[in-house]
Amino acid sequence: MSRRVMTIALIAAIVIIIAGVYIAGAAMNDASADFSQKSLSPSWEHPFGTDLLGRDMLTRTIKGLSLSLFVGLTASGVSAIIALIIGVCAAFGRGVIDHFVNWLIDLTMGIPHTLLVILISIAAGRGWRGLLIGIIFTHWTGLARIIRGEVLQIRSNHYIAAARKFGRSGWWIMSRHIVPHMLPQFFIGLILMFPHAIMHESGLTFLGFGMPPEQPAIGIILSEAMRYLSSGMWWLAIFPGLALVIMVVLIDKLGECVKLLLDPVSAQE
Repeated sequence: MSRRVMTIALIAAIVIIIAGVYIAGAAMNDASADFSQKSLSPSWEHPFGTDLLGRDMLTRTIKGLSLSLFVGLTASGVSAIIALIIGVCAAFGRGVIDHFVNWLIDLTMGIPHTLLVILISIAAGRGWRGLLIGIIFTHWTGLARIIRGEVLQIRSNHYIAAARKFGRSGWWIMSRHIVPHMLPQFFIGLILMFPHAIMHESGLTFLGFGMPPEQPAIGIILSEAMRYLSSGMWWLAIFPGLALVIMVVLIDKLGECVKLLLDPVSAQE
């Protein structure tokens, strides 16, 4: 079996797992309280155990992962689109636009990342909406800088000069020659931005700046679990935290596989 076929199979397997977790979490209701089943350790009936309200932790974990996937995909998707637009416009416009974008990128990246997300989240009203806005407006900078550099290289190619000689407009050149070349970097950047968005969503929710307490988010689950670890209820934190890490690793691996598949050299191996 060639490396290309193995990579495609791995991509398909990871996508199926991620989609399955999201669909399962979106379809099920949050675990209901049952005080007769409270504080149970992991068993066949409750693989992840139950909490102090008797809620099944496996159900809550899947629901929380589904919520994190939604926030992460939405935030990284919008952020990647912003990066594509700003990166292309900066490199293609040059002059004042390019200097302004570089200044904005340096300013954004110069502020501690978590602090900036918290400040934007608070300014936008906190909750899931504020968290989403905070992640969107802080994750575009790295990809925008990469896209800008790629566009500057493409602009120096002979076929761009030839298109100008034939009287093609800047918009035509951008839509036909610039943007299509940026799509591989765009999709790779989007996928690699995905796990960062998920981790920021969970981290800020854990700190109390993200999802409201009534949401079964992973950050909320872990924050609640910290109060009961000393009493020996280790499963409240271990299983949700491990599930989050596995999901992030899977998405990161997905990004590496897509990058490998889109690379002209490794794609033919």
